[in-house]
Amino acid sequence: MRPRHPDRWLMTDERQGAALWRALERLPRGGGVVFRHHATPPAERARLFAGVAAAARRRGLVLVRAGATPMRGEAGTHARRGRGLVTWPAHSRREAIAAVRAGAGLVFVSPVFATRSHPGARGVGPSRAAAIARGLPVTAIALGGVDERRYRRRLRALGFHGYAAIDAWGEPPR
Repeated sequence: MRPRHPDRWLMTDERQGAALWRALERLPRGGGVVFRHHATPPAERARLFAGVAAAARRRGLVLVRAGATPMRGEAGTHARRGRGLVTWPAHSRREAIAAVRAGAGLVFVSPVFATRSHPGARGVGPSRAAAIARGLPVTAIALGGVDERRYRRRLRALGFHGYAAIDAWGEPPR
């Protein structure tokens, strides 16, 4: 039996600005946050992470961090080996298998649909995303242009444990 991981995730990035705080409030209790903010200068990134970590503790969210520098309050790492929950992106079956070999406990399959995060890039589509995730011995989460409606109508039945998003958490629920 697979370990239980959050089924709703927020991926952070610089373009969110102040909307990050609204997204953290809209994410369901017990959800997960992947803190990225790769382009933020280190001192500012550390301060921002501390604020996100405080919100995560208050809301019962699982917080994993991308990047090489460990930070206080993280429950794991993203796209790098580490302690705690290791999450990993996968854009192909080969990358998904490599993620499992690297020790990932959760794989974000993306991009399922076109997304504002990658202008002009096409999504792989639900069927191909499901093929990437099929049979993995870890939790598979759909990412890229996904919101609650798309997840429930199209992706849950394909075997995804949940979904991750940026924009979907900044919008009022539909």
